[in-house]
Amino acid sequence: MAVIVVGGNDVTHRVPVADSVRHLTEAIDDLRARGAEVVVGTCPDLGALRSVSQPLRALGSRASRQLAEAQWVTALDRGARAMSLAHVVGPFFISNPEEMSSLDRFHPSAHGYKRTAKAVLPSVLAALGVVQEVPFGYHAPDVGGSG
Repeated sequence: MAVIVVGGNDVTHRVPVADSVRHLTEAIDDLRARGAEVVVGTCPDLGALRSVSQPLRALGSRASRQLAEAQWVTALDRGARAMSLAHVVGPFFISNPEEMSSLDRFHPSAHGYKRTAKAVLPSVLAALGVVQEVPFGYHAPDVGGSG
């Protein structure tokens, strides 16, 4: 079992989406070739970072949502499970930024990381065959994909 939780560094470091997706593809393919089930938590929506001023927050939000969509498609096509951090964890960062964010107001706090780990659990359990259904924001791999 392998879990890849994607942060926002590729967005903040302005890594082209194609390069970021290529790295994710290589990681998924390598892990699956080794026999691992793979779960990918896609890039969170950086628009949840209230510490970042506008218009930079809006630009970060758009870029992170575009990257997350590309990661979602790639993960499913390569035979991994995907879950949307923006949909599953993002609302907690928006409604409780002090609790969910570290002192730098950019990275998650211990509570934010705990919430993220809990959010990944349904996909892990489904990949292991423990559960058959997962909630909104989660998706099984494309059975006709390349993976």
